[in-house]
Amino acid sequence: MDCRQYIAEKLAIDGFDAGAVAGYIETPPDTTLGDYALPCFFLAKVLHNSPVKIAETLKEKFVTDEIITEVNAERGYLNFKIDRKSFANNLLSDIAKKGKLYGSDTIGNGKTVCIDYSSINIAKPFHIGHLSTTVIGSALCKILRFLGYRVVGINHLGDYGTQFGKLIVAYKLWSDREKVISGRLKELTRIYVKFHEEAKLNPALEDEARHYFHLIEQGDKESNELFDLFKKITLEEVDKIYKLLNVTFDSYAGESFYNDKMAAVVDELKEKNLLTVSDGASIVNLSEYDMPPCLILKSDGSSLYATRDIAAAIYRKNTYDFDKCLYVVAYQQNLHFKQVFKVLELMGRSWAKDLIHVAYGMVSLESGSMSTREGKVVLLEDVINKTVEKAYSVIEEKNPDLRDKDRTARAVGTGAVIFGALSNNKIKDIVFSYDRVLSFEGETCPYVQYTITRCFSVIKKAGEPKVFSVPEMCDAEYDVIKELGRFPEVIKSAAEKYEPSFITRYSVDLAQAFSRFYIDCKIACDDENTRNFRLAITSAVKTVLINALTLLGIDYVEEM
Repeated sequence: MDCRQYIAEKLAIDGFDAGAVAGYIETPPDTTLGDYALPCFFLAKVLHNSPVKIAETLKEKFVTDEIITEVNAERGYLNFKIDRKSFANNLLSDIAKKGKLYGSDTIGNGKTVCIDYSSINIAKPFHIGHLSTTVIGSALCKILRFLGYRVVGINHLGDYGTQFGKLIVAYKLWSDREKVISGRLKELTRIYVKFHEEAKLNPALEDEARHYFHLIEQGDKESNELFDLFKKITLEEVDKIYKLLNVTFDSYAGESFYNDKMAAVVDELKEKNLLTVSDGASIVNLSEYDMPPCLILKSDGSSLYATRDIAAAIYRKNTYDFDKCLYVVAYQQNLHFKQVFKVLELMGRSWAKDLIHVAYGMVSLESGSMSTREGKVVLLEDVINKTVEKAYSVIEEKNPDLRDKDRTARAVGTGAVIFGALSNNKIKDIVFSYDRVLSFEGETCPYVQYTITRCFSVIKKAGEPKVFSVPEMCDAEYDVIKELGRFPEVIKSAAEKYEPSFITRYSVDLAQAFSRFYIDCKIACDDENTRNFRLAITSAVKTVLINALTLLGIDYVEEM
C-alpha cells in the first residue's frame, strides 16, 4: 500500500488532485509526532486560510480507520500515525514480492527523456573531470527508466573543431601511425601537449592547424582518415572505462554529426529576422533578456557550440519527440544553455521549455585546475586502478581466503569512485584528493556493500524467512522498517530534482539503521516467529540496498 496516496485520497481536498497532495506528504524527522505529515502551507493561497487553521479543519474531517489510527494538527502540519504492525507486514510482503522491482513505478510510461552526458572529447584522455557528468548522467538514465520513462542516453562527442587540425599537424611533425596505434591515447595526448608548447614559440603552427581542420571539413581523404583513426582509438579506450563504470549510451551522435544540419538553423534564423551581424559575426541579440548576444557564426562563416547545440536540440525533438531533454554539463555553461534555450524559444519552438540544464560542480586538483593542453590531468583509469588495488590489499589483509578476490576488488574499487562522485549535492565543486577517494571508512560505498554481504551471511546461516506475524516492534526494528518504506519516495525525489545523491545518502541511512538493528536485535533468536520477522527485515534490507546501488551503476558482492 502507498500510504501517502491512501492518506491523500481520504483527505479529498477540494480543488487538489490526490496524487499532487500525496507528493507533499513527508516523513517527519521525529516519529513521536507521527509516521507521515502533510505541511499545509501550499494549501493556504487556494483555500484562503492560514496553514494552522487548514490543518485543524482537515483534522476534524478526517476519519481514522484500521490503517490510519491517529491524526493531530500542530503548527500548520497535519500528522498521521499508522498501524505499524499492518504497515510492516504489508511493506515486507511487498518488497519480497517485487524484489529488484521494489521502488519502481509507471509514472513515466509513455514519456521520453533524452539525457546528454559524458560527452568526451575525441583524442583527449578520459580524466577525473569527466567523472561527474558521466556518473550523474548514467544514474539519471537508470533512475528514470526505473520509473517507467523511455530514456535516450546521448554521448554528444566533442569531435569537431580546430583541435583536430592541431593533432594532424602534431602527428605529421612528431609522430607516425605505428606510434599512435601502439601508444593510443597517451601518444595523442603527448603530441597535443607538444603542439601547444611549440605553438607558443611558432604561432604559424596555429594557421597550419586551421588549414588541416578546413581540409577535414572539405572531405580531404588523408585528413579524414587520420581523424577517423583518432576517433576509433579514443572510443575503444574510453569504452573500457564505461564498462568499468556500468555506463552505456543509446547514441554517440557528436558535434560532427550536425555538420550538415546547421545551415538549416542559420537559414531559419535569417528568415525570422533573428540574425544580425556584429563586427562581422552573425549573432542573435538577447539584450532584451539581460543576456549577451548568442554567437551563431564567426566572421569567417564557421559555426560555434551554440549553432551545433541548436541543431542538436531540433534533431533530438524530431527524432525522439522527447518530453524532456537534459544536459548534464558543468555550471560554467549556465549562460551558454540559457542563450541556446532562449534562441530556440524565439525560433518558435514551444518545447524549448522542456530543455533542462542539469548543472554540476567542477573538479579541480589540489594544485589547481586541470588542462589537457598543459598535460595537467588525473586520468580516471589511474584513479580506478588505484582504488581497485587498495580494495584488493584490504581483502588480502582481512579475508585472504575470499573467493574471486579480483571481482570483489573491482566492485569495491569502482563503487568507491562512483559513490564518492555522487555522495554530495551535484552542484558542489570538488577538489580531487586521492586520500578522500581512496578512503574506505565512514559513509562510503564499501560500508554499504559490506552491509549487503552481512545480510547475505545472516540469511545463509539462519535460513530464508518463513511465514510470520509481526510482533511488537522495538525502536531498532521499526527504524529499519521506516527506512525501507522511504525508498520509493527517495527515487521519485531523485528523479524530480535530478539528484542521484539522494540515493547515496539514503543507502547510507538504511545501512546505518540496519547496523543498529543488527547490534540491538538478535536475528537468529530462539523464538521462531520473531526470528522469521527479523530475517524478513534482513532480506528486505539486502534487496533494497542492491536496488539502490544498481540505480547508481554500482555492483554488489555476496562476500567481502
